[in-house]
Amino acid sequence: MPAMASTVKVLGTPNNIIHSRFPVHCLDFKKSFSQTNGMCSGVKEESKRASLDLGKSKRNLYSEGINEGEKDLKNDEKLEALWDDGFGTQSMKDYFDFAKELIRHDGGPPRWFTPLSCGPPLKHSPLLFFLPGIDGVGLGLIMHHISLGKVFHVRCMHIPVQDRTPFQELLEWVEEALKYEHSVSPNKPIYIVGDSFGGCLALAVAARNPQIDLVLILANPATSFDRSRLPLLLHLLETLSDELHAAVPYLLGLILVDPMKMVSVDINNPMLHPMQFFKQLVSNLDTVRMCLHDLAEVLPKETLIWRLKQLKQAAAYANSRLRAITAQVLVLASGKDDMLPSGEEAWRILRSIQNCEIRCFKDNRHNILMENGFNLLTIIKGTGTYRRAKNHDLVVDFLPPSLSEFRQLLENYRWYHSYTSPVMLSTMEDGTIVRGLSGVPTQGPVLLVGYHMLMGLEIFPLITEFLRERGIMVRGIAHPTLFSHLLEGETKEFSVCDFVRLYGALCVSPSNLFKLLGMKSHVLLYPGGAREALHRKGEEYKLFWPEEPEFVRMAARFGATIVPFGGIGEDDIAKVVLDYDDMMKVPFLGDKIRRDNQRYASFNVRDGMAGEVGNQPLHLPALLPKIPAGRLYYLFGKPIQIKGRYELLKDRQKARELYFQIKSEVETNLSYLLKKRHEDPYRSMIDRILYQGRAPGASIDQIPSFDL
Repeated sequence: MPAMASTVKVLGTPNNIIHSRFPVHCLDFKKSFSQTNGMCSGVKEESKRASLDLGKSKRNLYSEGINEGEKDLKNDEKLEALWDDGFGTQSMKDYFDFAKELIRHDGGPPRWFTPLSCGPPLKHSPLLFFLPGIDGVGLGLIMHHISLGKVFHVRCMHIPVQDRTPFQELLEWVEEALKYEHSVSPNKPIYIVGDSFGGCLALAVAARNPQIDLVLILANPATSFDRSRLPLLLHLLETLSDELHAAVPYLLGLILVDPMKMVSVDINNPMLHPMQFFKQLVSNLDTVRMCLHDLAEVLPKETLIWRLKQLKQAAAYANSRLRAITAQVLVLASGKDDMLPSGEEAWRILRSIQNCEIRCFKDNRHNILMENGFNLLTIIKGTGTYRRAKNHDLVVDFLPPSLSEFRQLLENYRWYHSYTSPVMLSTMEDGTIVRGLSGVPTQGPVLLVGYHMLMGLEIFPLITEFLRERGIMVRGIAHPTLFSHLLEGETKEFSVCDFVRLYGALCVSPSNLFKLLGMKSHVLLYPGGAREALHRKGEEYKLFWPEEPEFVRMAARFGATIVPFGGIGEDDIAKVVLDYDDMMKVPFLGDKIRRDNQRYASFNVRDGMAGEVGNQPLHLPALLPKIPAGRLYYLFGKPIQIKGRYELLKDRQKARELYFQIKSEVETNLSYLLKKRHEDPYRSMIDRILYQGRAPGASIDQIPSFDL
C-alpha cells in the first residue's frame, strides 16, 4: 500500500467479531502523517497500544476507550461554557480536497474511519456512527467534526468508489458493528446519523435490532425515493451518453446544496466590511465551481447508477419496517429540498414511528449538513436528544453553549440588546455597589433569587451578560409549559422549547433544584413564578411569593450562596393593553382561556396553594412596545453565605426568617433601581442613539448610566 499524505490505514480487527471488512482509517485533516508499521505517528499512545495489542484483545482502535465501567457520570470532566466547537472552520472545499485524497488511494470493501479532528471526546461519551448519502465518502459531517468529536466517539462509514457491496450485505456489516459495540457498552446509547441514503440504512438497522438502545438522527432520509425525481434521474443516467454525463455533477451540486449557503459557510464574521465580504464570496464561488467538477470523480457514472439502485432498494426495505422501529428518532427535514419531498416525508415518518420527533428547516436544501448556519450539535442539544445513559438526565447530560452558539445568539437578538441596553450592577461583600457582575461569586453553588418581570423580559440579557462577562452558565428553573408541545408550533421548526433547553433551563421541581445545587451550578430561581411573569395591570414590581421557604432549606443542605436580585424596566419596554381580567370579559376569548387551563391543569405547579401565588392561570397578555424604549436595570444584592448554617435544616422558624430577609432584600433592590433610573441621562433609547453618534464605535455595553 503506498504512503499517503492524509490517509493512513490502521490494521486490526476484534477476534471473532468483526472480520476482514472492518479496517480502520485515521484521517488527519490538519497534519501530514507518515505511515510507520501500519500506524500513523499522530495517533495517541493509548491508541497505538490498542492497535498493537489486537492479537490479545477483543477491541480494535475504533472501540478503544468506549467502555470505561459504571462510574458516576457526575464526576466526569465537563465542557466549559463558551467552549470552541470549531464550527464554520471547514467548508465544501475541504470536503472535496479530503474526498479526492481519500478516493485516490481507494479500494477494497467499505470501512470505518475516525477523523483526527474528532476528539478526544469527554469521558463516557456515547458512540456515533455516520452513514453517508449516495456519495459514500463519509465526510458529510466535516463541518461538525470538531464539535461532535468533543461529545461523541465518531465513526464514519466510507464506501469506496468502485465498491459494489449489495445493500443486504452492507446492512449486515453495519449491524454487526452495532452489535459488537453494544456488547462492549450495553448501558450506553449508540447514535446513528444517517444522511439521505444513510437515513434509510439507519432505519433498516434499527428495525432489525430493537434490543439495542439506538438514537437515530436522520437528515432528509431518502425513504421517499419512489415519490421523488430520483427514479427519473436513474432512467436518464442509464440512457445518457458519457459526454452528457459531464454536466450531471453540476446539476446534482446545485440541487443538493443552496449555492449561497455553500459559498458563505466560512464567512462567519458579521462585522466584515461589505467589500471584503463580496471579494471572499466571489473567491468561494470560483472554488465551488471547481469542487462541482470534482464531484465527477467522487460519483462517476457507473457508481452513481449503482448507488441510485442501491438507494431504491434501501428505501423499500426501510419503508416496509417503519412500524417495527422502537428506537428514538429525530428527523431533520429541509423545506427547499429539490431532490426529495423531505418536508412531507418527515411528517409521514412521525406518524409511523412511535418515538419520533421532527424539526423542519424551511430555508435549507437537501444536503443540510453541509450548509452555512446549520449546527448539528445545536439541534441535538436543543431537542434534548443528547444522553450518555439509558435515560436522559437534564442535569448530568447538559452541554453548555459553545462560542459559536453564543455568537449566533447575540447576532439573532442584537436588536433586543440594543432596544433594552441592560445595566448590570452587583454588590460586593462589603456592601459596595459596583458596575458589572463582579460581586456575584464565581464558585458555585449559587442561587440567584429575584423578581420575575412581565413575560420574562429580563431573562435573555441576564443569561447573556453572565456568559459574556463572567463565562458563567446560569441555569434557570422554568415553568413546565416551556418544555411542552404547546410552544413548538405546527411547523416543527426550532422552537422556544429547544432554545430554553439549549441554554440550560430545567422544569421546576425539587429534584431538579437538588441536582443543580449538587453539581455546584449557578441557578436562577423566581419564587413568584408565572404569577409575577403574567401579572395584571398595576402590579409591576410586586412580589407574589409563597409563604413557605421553598428553597432556603435545600440551599442550606448544599451550602449554597444566595444572591437576591431585582430587575426593573418592563414598564419602559412594553405596556399591558389586555391583562387576564380584561381577557376573561371578552366573549369566546375568556372561554378559550378557561378551556386551555382546564386542559393543562397539570402545568399549575402551585395549584391548591392559598392566596395569589396559587392563582396562576396561563394566558398571553396583549402588549404594546414603548417607543422610545427605556432601559433594563439589574441589581444583584450582597451574597448571603449559608454554608455551615445547619440550623436552617432543623429549625423551620430560622429558615422562614432568612426567607423573608431575602424577599425584603429583593424589594430593596427594586426600590433602589426605581429611584436611580430617574438619574440616568441615557434611559431613553433616543438619548442612547445620540450618544453613540457622538462616540463612534461605542457599543451598547459602553453607554453610561446613573452615578452610583
